[in-house]
Amino acid sequence: MSTYTQILYHIVFSTKKRNRSLVTANRPELFKYIWGVLKNKKCHLYQINGVEDHIHIATHLHPSVSLASLVKDIKISSSINIKTEKLFNNFNGWQTGYSAFTHSFKDKDKLVNYIKNQEKHHRQISFKEELINLFHEHNIEFDDKYLL
Repeated sequence: MSTYTQILYHIVFSTKKRNRSLVTANRPELFKYIWGVLKNKKCHLYQINGVEDHIHIATHLHPSVSLASLVKDIKISSSINIKTEKLFNNFNGWQTGYSAFTHSFKDKDKLVNYIKNQEKHHRQISFKEELINLFHEHNIEFDDKYLL
């Protein structure tokens, strides 16, 4: 018997100390690189986007890949790529942790649109407010001290 899954994750992580280093001009190159990491892990990217201090990824998680190892691989390899390609001059790395939320596949289009509209969204709400809203929406208990 084969394994069949449909695990849709919304992954969010920020730059170290919320450094606003992800300048608009080079973000597409970063996103393309991360897409390659996902493809190599047999994960399907539905949407990736972000602003100066964080990114959002909507992806199918292949059953052979753990969420923690995927995020670790994305962060390590993209950090090396950012430095090698000199994409973001003030980039000091990614934050230690991350947030991840599962979604029903029937809500995929809503999630994709949410991620596509990050620049517009963050004209009205901060990253911290966004995370708190996501935690409440997904009934996740959190500690304010980790929300710098």
